Amino acid sequence: MNQTILLIDDDPSLRRVTEYNLTSRGFTVLAADSGCQGLEFFKKHDPDLVVTDVNLGDVNGLDLLETIKAESADTPVIIMTAFGSIEMAVQAMHKGAFNFITKPFDRDTLILSCEKALELKGLRSQTRLLTHEVDRLTGTKGIVSASSAMKELLETACRAANSEATVLISGESGTGKEVLARLIHQNSPRHKGPMVAVNCAAIPASLLESELFGHVKGAFTGAIKDRKGHFMTASQGSLFLDEIGELAVDIQVKLLRAIQERQIQPVGSEKTMNLDIRIIAATNLDLVERIAKGAFREDLYYRLSVIPLFIPPLRERTEDIPALVSHFLKKFDAPAEVQFSPEALGLMKAYSWPGNIREMQNIVERCIILRKAPIIEATDLNLPGMETRASIFSPVIPDEGISLVEIERAYVIKALEKAGQNRSEAARLLKIPRHVLLYRLEKYDL
Repeated sequence: MNQTILLIDDDPSLRRVTEYNLTSRGFTVLAADSGCQGLEFFKKHDPDLVVTDVNLGDVNGLDLLETIKAESADTPVIIMTAFGSIEMAVQAMHKGAFNFITKPFDRDTLILSCEKALELKGLRSQTRLLTHEVDRLTGTKGIVSASSAMKELLETACRAANSEATVLISGESGTGKEVLARLIHQNSPRHKGPMVAVNCAAIPASLLESELFGHVKGAFTGAIKDRKGHFMTASQGSLFLDEIGELAVDIQVKLLRAIQERQIQPVGSEKTMNLDIRIIAATNLDLVERIAKGAFREDLYYRLSVIPLFIPPLRERTEDIPALVSHFLKKFDAPAEVQFSPEALGLMKAYSWPGNIREMQNIVERCIILRKAPIIEATDLNLPGMETRASIFSPVIPDEGISLVEIERAYVIKALEKAGQNRSEAARLLKIPRHVLLYRLEKYDL
């Protein structure tokens, strides 16, 4: 895609040389000889990138930078000057400059800086599309805006969307694995094709091969006509295989062959059919543990997890909870005076959320319907198991405060010690899935 760079420099010779260098690399260049003309071009043409000198005669380049960022925060600006200093560079960065280049500079330095700035802008634009799509499909805008873990996940998904590589999404039930799969599909080159979702655990094992690969007439009793399977239905699009860990081993062998050869053979047919699909799989099981037990093929696992994505459970991103609560209050048309008390929000942050966002949505809806007063208190939540936990733990918070992170880290260490460093047993003691424990071990560098 041809990208437009606004070049602002009052030095005619340097402006012509810089314009030539940028044009020769395929950019469309708008050249302005003053700050006022540059601002006029900016408002009229909405360029992808601005490259401006500091000393423009009529306008200071740093003031121009501030004006441009106020108009369009996403437009990257590169500052160049012959009279640079550390103080000026720091000031430019504080005002939002992407880079600060001191004259004289070689052509490659400027070109590389422009390419990096435009790459970052494109990535942010794609991430914003993913953010809007998450909010549209699930109302989880709070997750995207509040949690650094989800921001990083969405940026990785954004990069993955542009490839043809298989993606394996792992995470607990209710975290939004299918939503993430749809985001990847809808932001991929295959977005005009279908996205076919198959719950591998919901189809009887005896029918699964026919459902996936199709069959020909007479292949078995009841096969009265040829039938396309999901692999062919998803042609030129994406096939989402949910609960992939539930597949029987004999079907895993055929799935592996289909992925490797890009071909399938319908049940009862001697002919093979070429595939034109992208495969996205998901699981709430620990596939590494399943491999160790002989329940899942290691070679299939590596074929599926070219790009692995892990959606953290809600209890791992409690900073999302207030924003999610606010969203669900709006979603269910709660009156403006209806709010959750600080104690209620604190209890929600302490809760483990086994059903994740789906469970939270149900609890907020229930509280709105059954509320006795505008302010929803902790006692109105009725979170499963919280009363039992409260009777077991009576924590004392010292005046100087206490680190929740250190408490959690200490419990992980204690569980590992008690389990003799057996991670599966430690996960059982902590009542969390093994992959969540592995996530915490990496998080705490254990």
